[in-house]
Amino acid sequence: MSETGMESRPLVRQLPDPATAPNVRYDPSLEELRELAAPDETTTEFGSPSYVSEFRSRSADRTKNAVDDEFTDRDHELIDEAVDSTDDIELLCVDRLMGRHPEASFCCRLFVPVEHARIAYAWAKLFEPSDGRDPDLYTVQLPDHDETAIRVLPDTGFTAVLGSDYTGEAKKSFLRLFMYRIKQQGGLGLHAGSKRVRVRDADGDLRTVGQVFMGLSATGKSTLTSHGCWLEEPEGASMLQDDVCGLLSDGSVAGSEGEGLFIKTIGLDKDEQPELYAAATDESAILENVAVDDDGTVRFDEERYTSNSRAIIQRDELESADEEIDLGSMDQVFFITRNPLMPPVAKLDEEQAAVAFMLGESIQTSAGDPSRAGESIRVVGTNPFIIGPEGEEGNIFHELIDILDVDCYVINTGYLGDRSADIGVTESVTILTEAARGTIEWTHDERMGLTIPDSIPGLDVDDYYVPDHVDDYDAALADLRTDRREYLAQFDELREEITDAVY
Repeated sequence: MSETGMESRPLVRQLPDPATAPNVRYDPSLEELRELAAPDETTTEFGSPSYVSEFRSRSADRTKNAVDDEFTDRDHELIDEAVDSTDDIELLCVDRLMGRHPEASFCCRLFVPVEHARIAYAWAKLFEPSDGRDPDLYTVQLPDHDETAIRVLPDTGFTAVLGSDYTGEAKKSFLRLFMYRIKQQGGLGLHAGSKRVRVRDADGDLRTVGQVFMGLSATGKSTLTSHGCWLEEPEGASMLQDDVCGLLSDGSVAGSEGEGLFIKTIGLDKDEQPELYAAATDESAILENVAVDDDGTVRFDEERYTSNSRAIIQRDELESADEEIDLGSMDQVFFITRNPLMPPVAKLDEEQAAVAFMLGESIQTSAGDPSRAGESIRVVGTNPFIIGPEGEEGNIFHELIDILDVDCYVINTGYLGDRSADIGVTESVTILTEAARGTIEWTHDERMGLTIPDSIPGLDVDDYYVPDHVDDYDAALADLRTDRREYLAQFDELREEITDAVY
């Protein structure tokens, strides 16, 4: 019996052949997809399409996969219903390539009803056109199903998205399996952005540094990944990937999305995020659940529909976007947190880095659970899409960074203590740039138990010493460490040297 139960023939072979099925429109152009989605479009002042969906975030609490969850008869019935429905309704079928790396490239096939063409249109602008190869991964998204359920068969490479019309479900259905396949190959899937930074070091020599940013949605991952760091030739910074990468065993980092980015737009600021703003206001963008007036006026600062408003933007519209999506080597990794007891940046040893990976400390966002937005949260690897034992992921991460000799940091993009010191984009970008240059002077602080900056060019580190911003800091830190140890204790597979390194 397979993960799908008893089958008369393999599940994916039960799906329609889009080249011959009379009810399937196969690989329509982007222009055709926009035309099909026209009934749902409000055209913005920039000439771009804007759509409003019924579901405005992922249905994480209604998602199950056959590796981690016990599938009931009803779960298998849901998958059968999704597959059987593909014979009865008018469908669009779009093929796209996810990834370019020879060891991390997969053909993805999405089926979606014609009346929900906007989902196919938005999804198709994130990935590159297929080269004609057979699909590796399949998703059937049926928004009008009477039950909301996302069911994943990882080993089959199939996802059924039922009862949700959120574009993010289509996107993550494939990226989730991208990360799973990377792990099966001996690497590790990362919910992370990547960039290449070319800077002059303290001796004036040019050096190229590969940086990776791990963080939940809305913690600044896209902002830091896409930021040009205010560098001028011959220095420079280029974004390779924004959302999901694969850390391979040789230290290279494979990208996944070759055409677009799915960015949050609430509060998108022209001054602080000029590149993202310019791309989101280009006619090539697609807006989803953004406040747009009937006359096309766009209001990024208004939560008319949700705080999880989004834009699909094109890499070509980002000056900092590199032509490549793969990073040759991961030299530095930054864990993005919003924990107010964490300094603006701290340097971690290998075991502490594995702790940071397992803790995944951040804040809940409207992308995951709108009802808990703003609450403190822990997500292993800052990755809500892990398939398989989470403790194993921490062990794999620890092994890889040790072998690859990666410098690891935790970076706070929020505020300190009682909000008496905010850490803005300027401060964070300064930290990233100087870390790449190698000009940060480090010192071990006994009170904090962390290696923190003694000096950072362009930043007065004394203003950001956490104990100065927290009443009874020592008690607060003790409570935090106890809580962290209790959290890590739940992962039976996690190695003892990692659990003993709680900071």
